Amino acid sequence: MVEVTLTLEYKGKNYRTNVIVKKDTPQNEINCIAQEQIMKQWSN
Repeated sequence: MVEVTLTLEYKGKNYRTNVIVKKDTPQNEINCIAQEQIMKQWSN
């Protein structure tokens, strides 16, 4: 498992989030997980 820090744009603002994934996880899957985390955070 590795921790990946990403900066993604959501609703015109940049957000930084950490994702913990297996080493062999593809980048596009990591991006999807990070996007879901940010969306969940702002839906509450």
